[in-house]
Amino acid sequence: MHHTTRELRLAAALLEAADTLSDGFGVEDYLQRLADHCVDLLAAQAAGIMLIDGGRTVSLTGSSAHEDMAIDLLQAQHSGGPCLETYGSGKPVPPVSIRAARAASRWPEFTERALRYDVVTTFAVPLRRHARLFGALNVFVPTLPGGPSSGSELPMAQLLADSASLGLQNNTVHSQCRTLAGQLQQALSSRVRIEQAKGMLAERWNTRADHAFIALRQYARRRRLPLDGVATAVIERRADDTELRREFDGTAGGPS
Repeated sequence: MHHTTRELRLAAALLEAADTLSDGFGVEDYLQRLADHCVDLLAAQAAGIMLIDGGRTVSLTGSSAHEDMAIDLLQAQHSGGPCLETYGSGKPVPPVSIRAARAASRWPEFTERALRYDVVTTFAVPLRRHARLFGALNVFVPTLPGGPSSGSELPMAQLLADSASLGLQNNTVHSQCRTLAGQLQQALSSRVRIEQAKGMLAERWNTRADHAFIALRQYARRRRLPLDGVATAVIERRADDTELRREFDGTAGGPS
């Protein structure tokens, strides 16, 4: 089967979009690479990505090519533009002539600024995964809509955006799982240290482990110290045994 160079570049871009589970993943670099792929595959001047959370813009990323221009055009959309329109509807904004949009008073600030950069056409697609919207991808093109490959530009942009949205969602889940695993490991390690400290004190004082734990807990509470920290001090023999024993004598009634 014959594959065009463009198809192979698209396949490579989609593969890269799926690679979001590495420890060194960075959102800004990831989104800039996505914008760069749009410029490469869609014959664009520049591309920009606006991340939106709870109706508030949280991040603006531009392609390496004409990055300042892309960021400026994203910033010009605070009162309206392709990004906000596609995000609001959840549907693509098809290629539109900047001059035609300006004549129709559509996105006045954005179109005025786009003309300064000689942008001729723009279109946008939502960054979405099922019902979740992450933001929008905006592409800036130096030619009028209706060229030989114009019918494939919007679907290809949406495919890239969908792949990136899946990658972002997977990274979010991955990060949450890593955080939870770390918390569980920390809780387990803390519990092991506390049990070890209980056993050491119970053996030292010739008493039951639950009495030793009461003294350990009371010592930590009176001094507003974390129980795990006190347990670690007991294990490392840094804790004041006299003070600990005083808590034990006062709560457990002495040796049993």
